[in-house]
This record gives sequence, C-alpha cells and structure tokens, in this order.
Amino acid sequence: MERRGYAQLSTGTPPGSHNFPRFSSLFPEPVDARVSENRSSLFWRVGAPLILASKSAGRRQVLAQAGLPFESRPAGIDERAIEASLGSAGADVIAAALARAKAAAISAGAPGRLTLGADQVASCEGRIFGKPGSMQEAAELLCFLSGRRHRLHSAIALFRDASPIFETVAHADLTMRPLSEDFIAAYLQAMGETALTSAGAYQVEGLGAQLFSSVEGDHWTIMGLPILPLLDALRREGALIS
Repeated sequence: MERRGYAQLSTGTPPGSHNFPRFSSLFPEPVDARVSENRSSLFWRVGAPLILASKSAGRRQVLAQAGLPFESRPAGIDERAIEASLGSAGADVIAAALARAKAAAISAGAPGRLTLGADQVASCEGRIFGKPGSMQEAAELLCFLSGRRHRLHSAIALFRDASPIFETVAHADLTMRPLSEDFIAAYLQAMGETALTSAGAYQVEGLGAQLFSSVEGDHWTIMGLPILPLLDALRREGALIS
C-alpha cells in the first residue's frame, strides 16, 4: 500500500499558521463528538444508502465501523447450485461468482441503488470449502483444517441497475493450530448454528480466535469484506467524499 507523505507547507509559512476558510466555514464552532451520533452520514454523498446483499453480522459490522450507511437485504440465492454449475473452477472464481450473483439478484429490484454482494470460500491443499451444511460437516472440516494452513478468498461485487461496477477478490492465509476432538466438540457446542454461516466453520472475530496459531492478511478480508478496495470504488463512483 502506498504511503503518502504530508504536503509541504509553502516557503516562509510557519507550521500551524495556515488558515483554511473553506473548512472553517463548515465548522464555525468547535466540533465535539455529539455533532453526529450517526457517523454513517459524514462522508456519504448520495441520498440512498448502500444495499448489502447479505445478512452476515460480520459484514454489517465492517460497513458500520467504516462509517458507511447501508441496509441489509439478503439475496437468498442457491449457493450450492451455483457452486455445482462452476464444476472444477478455482476458489477465486467461485467466490467472485457468488458475490456477483448476490449483488445482481438484489440490484435488479433496486433501480439506481448501489448494491454490494460479498462471499468467501476457503481452500486448503487442493480442496475448496464453502459454508458447512451441517454440524457434522463443520466438525469434519475443522478436523481437516487442524494443524494446516489454509487460504480465505473474499470476493466483493458492486452493482448498480443490475450491472457490475467493480469487483475484486482479496486473500488471507491462516494457520490453524492442532485441535483436539474435545476442543472441536466444545467449540461447536458454543458456536451452535453460527458455525454454519461462515467458510471454514469459524468467525475469527469471536471464539474463532481460539483456533489459530498465525494469521496473515487484513482483518476485513478475514471477516469476508475487504473494505479498502470497496472504499476506493465508492470514491470513484462519487458516493464518498474524496
């Protein structure tokens, strides 16, 4: 990631002596934290909020923490059918196809609105995993990942009027520590059916942190929504203040 330095002050101008009338007119009085209790309105430039084509708590958390106004409309697509139609496609292709399908399904019924689809799959030693279909599948998946390094493929697709505007796939690599059968049973009992809502049968922002010995990748990608490329895309679309 490029790191940009601060712009140099013009010659002869002491640091700290600049006046910014354009900004001061926006804030004629000192601003405190109570000015906007809803941070989502600070940078958003279009009227209607972003539509998130997902009910994922993790993705909702990422958007909220980034200050994006949004509403959640789960797409309800048949993920297993889409995966089956892709045959032996790689993990990036599958994740991207699922993200596009979610965004397209919701965008078709929301003219003019920016709609975000997202999906995540995991891969390990030539095998590709989506969300487990049952608690038994979740236990078998954790047994397989135990002591191994796997990759998360997190895809996003931004649509308007049922047409794609932007899409990308980001990656994170996670090494799971060796897990005992007793630990896996206790973990799944504590997680309940929440374990069936994420690729890999875990959510690293919660009890899933107990599973790992090392993680390489940004937190947002692991949570299933690579936020930095999304923010860049929204700025290019004029939806966010640059």
